[in-house]
Amino acid sequence: MNNVFMAIGAHIGDVELTSGLVLANQALKGDKIITVALTAGERGNPPHLTVSEYRMQKVKEAKEFAEALKGEAIIFDYKDGELPNDEKVRLEVANLIRKYKPKMIFTHWQNSMHKDHITTSKIVVDASFFAGIDMGDKLVGDRHYAPVYFAENWEDADDFKPYLYIPCSEEAFKLWSDAISKHWFIMNSKSFKYYDYYTHLSYVRGALARTTHAQCFAVFDYQKKVINNNL
Repeated sequence: MNNVFMAIGAHIGDVELTSGLVLANQALKGDKIITVALTAGERGNPPHLTVSEYRMQKVKEAKEFAEALKGEAIIFDYKDGELPNDEKVRLEVANLIRKYKPKMIFTHWQNSMHKDHITTSKIVVDASFFAGIDMGDKLVGDRHYAPVYFAENWEDADDFKPYLYIPCSEEAFKLWSDAISKHWFIMNSKSFKYYDYYTHLSYVRGALARTTHAQCFAVFDYQKKVINNNL
């Protein structure tokens, strides 16, 4: 039976960059990929597009990325920069977790220069908890718990400490790098070289993982366990 991997970001493009290589790697193994953007990230619009036009473009980019991985993209309607930090959005995310039953969830680290990233991290951690307990009629479906792993993002660098390294194949790198190159901001941003940074980072993390390509993730201290059954 194939597994489901879910990545939840504040904006379209966040998880595609930070955990997209792992998603591509799992997609090639036959696993189901779900990307979730709580906002479209539309307020980073280029001069030639309005905010509403850029939102439409970014939604298209999100769906094309997911389709390249034979997965599914889900985009919430919250406005970029105005993501609420409330129970409603937590329950919406928890319902998705129960519906798709992911094996692993990837999201933002808890510290960031971007308020939407910080809020998303809190939302996902709480939603993962809600999805695994009895919430009465607030949620639908059977309980499901999935561990949350925090992806490496240059905007979320404060106190980020890599813990889990996931090696990825050259075929996955090709699929991923082609897919992210369809995102306008990744290839055209004048403030940061997204494509160069994240593709090169995959080699750096791959070297540390004794392979060619990898992405790394942080966890909370309580998740850090080394169990030796060979003594």
